[in-house]
Amino acid sequence: MDKVCCSTHLIEGDGTFNVNGIESFMKEVKLAECGLSYAVVSIMGPQSSGKSTLLNHLFGTNFREMDAFKGRHISLSLSRSQTTKGIWMAHCAGIEPCTLVMDLEGTDGRERGEDDTAFEKQSALFALAVSDIVLINMWCHDIGREQAANKPLLKTVFQVMMRLFSPRKTTLMFVIRDKTRTPLENLEPVLREDIQKIWDSVPKPQAHKETPLSEFFNVEVVALSSYEEKEEQFKEQVASLRQQFFHSIAPGGLAGDRRGAVPASGFSFSAQQIWKVIKDNRDLDLPAHKVMVATVRCEEIANEKLASFVANEEWCEFDAAIQTGPVSGFGKKLTSILHICLSEYVHILWHNICFLVFQQQNYAEMSITKLSNAPLFILFRYDTEATYFDDGVRTTKRKQLEEKLLQLVQPAYQSMLGHIRSGTLDKFKEAFDKALNGGEGFSVAAHSCTKIFMTQFDEQSADVVIQQANWDSSKVREKLRRDIDAHVAAVCAAKLSELTNLYEKKLNDALSGPVEALLDGAGDDTWPAIRKLLRRETESAVSGFSVALSSFDMDEQTTDKMLASLEDYARGVVELKTKEEAARVLIRMKDRFATLFSQDSDSMPRVWTGKEDIRAITKMARLSSLKLLSVLAAIRLDDEADNIEKTLAVVLVDNRSGALTNKSITLDDPLASSTWEEVSPSKTLITPVQCKSLWRQFKSETEYTVTQAIAAQA
Repeated sequence: MDKVCCSTHLIEGDGTFNVNGIESFMKEVKLAECGLSYAVVSIMGPQSSGKSTLLNHLFGTNFREMDAFKGRHISLSLSRSQTTKGIWMAHCAGIEPCTLVMDLEGTDGRERGEDDTAFEKQSALFALAVSDIVLINMWCHDIGREQAANKPLLKTVFQVMMRLFSPRKTTLMFVIRDKTRTPLENLEPVLREDIQKIWDSVPKPQAHKETPLSEFFNVEVVALSSYEEKEEQFKEQVASLRQQFFHSIAPGGLAGDRRGAVPASGFSFSAQQIWKVIKDNRDLDLPAHKVMVATVRCEEIANEKLASFVANEEWCEFDAAIQTGPVSGFGKKLTSILHICLSEYVHILWHNICFLVFQQQNYAEMSITKLSNAPLFILFRYDTEATYFDDGVRTTKRKQLEEKLLQLVQPAYQSMLGHIRSGTLDKFKEAFDKALNGGEGFSVAAHSCTKIFMTQFDEQSADVVIQQANWDSSKVREKLRRDIDAHVAAVCAAKLSELTNLYEKKLNDALSGPVEALLDGAGDDTWPAIRKLLRRETESAVSGFSVALSSFDMDEQTTDKMLASLEDYARGVVELKTKEEAARVLIRMKDRFATLFSQDSDSMPRVWTGKEDIRAITKMARLSSLKLLSVLAAIRLDDEADNIEKTLAVVLVDNRSGALTNKSITLDDPLASSTWEEVSPSKTLITPVQCKSLWRQFKSETEYTVTQAIAAQA
């Protein structure tokens, strides 16, 4: 009893509940840390029957006692002139588990009068509702007496117990004061018989008509000598009785089979609500009350845990770090942080330790308070604090807390997945480019890189899994796959475009110059040579292009389309070059005429001596120029014969000789048409009408050269 006792006036004499007092009291005795490891003892009995004296010697409390010599009450710490009013509560010094004792105002008090029994019944009901052990203080000489002072008290106790909707299995300890020489063995049967008679006489609800007393109460009987006459003997007996209150809630203890105890952290709220119901003169439904207390307290605990999590330094640093980039060990770290709030590990470990301590009978040396101060137990965890409350309520509130916590951390989870997705995509792009640059086939590189980095995403996303959550990363995975596919498609398009441009350039280089040269030296074999050149270069390009396309794993239809497009491009190069040459055909014709007219067969400049046949030379040069015009008049990439050259020769050169004998040439002007129908309207470059006009202009512009030659010859 070396500890300092603290106490509070729990309920005032006028019935006012001291809310602030009990809150301060709970903090001072650290009651909230006790879980279910605490006991509540109360004492009832007639006024001036020595209740306070008994409690002070039994539990080391400092309740006010009556001065037997002066006839008034004094406190061990403060003198008062009033008797005990209302209900006082104190912490029992040196007893484990934590034990609270309530000193109730005495019954039969002259201050309240005979008719004012309301507070007496209210306080009795309150004591029965919150206490595990109720001491009934009674005089030895009252046992067996019909008009004994304890009988109205017991009737009150039994009557108000009927207002509880479920039995609590409270222990009633009858303390016989000022024991006479009659042995307790003789007194106890008489007392138990009196108790049973009173129980049988009390009106009961239908549900408890046949319920035995033992269903509601455990009855214990002890006897004490007179404190005033045999003080030393009294103290020895009290010291012996005190030992029964150690481990009172353990199996076999005084309150070993108690039921429905409220967890210590909810005791204050529960006591307030019980007193409110009692004051309102309503029946006390303990099961419903237990659920209500559990609901309020578990919600308070859940809110505390949520606030504790939000303020958790590790979580705050973790949340800040996740905004800038991925955090190593995300899933394990966050699971661990949530585990602090939700895990049942500490709760299980707590009971294991307590069980071992009980087995070793060292409970007094290792108190609940000492255990609670250990670093392992100061972690704020929901399960540890809420474990003793109603299972259904606790589970519901735990689930709600878990949902709130998960809602709080889900943005971090999504951010982490986002970091993994973007990081994986960047690594994929880098690896894919490296593979392509290393000469690996496009489809092979795309497939292997995709497989590697999708697997890598799966592994990394598995590392961010939070055990308490059932979140699905499939949407982020699908987004990554779409991003990878889009990048592959973009690179594929770029590579195909690059490849196409490469082979088009090859074709352009292989065709443009040679075609231009062939057209420049226009002759009978010009278009056969162009067709041969086109066929050879196209086949070579298509073959190389086909091999290059095979690495892209495209379908046959797409491949054929691209190859056909390259063939069309080759034809287009030839056609474009032919169109370019046809656009300057007049210049080409004049250049050719000038070359042939002014140079001999050895390509030497002619010297006009008067012996040359200028007319024949002129005709030869003009026919060669006409050959150029006929070659450029239309595109002939299809291996089919035509009469363009003959038509031009007949109409433009030989028409004056009347040599229009070929029936394939119309007797009307064959150069009046706008296309060369015999070739194809779309292949016409210089229309027959244009040929006629160009020839006329050509002759006119070359006539001067001929005149000068004739003059030189003369």
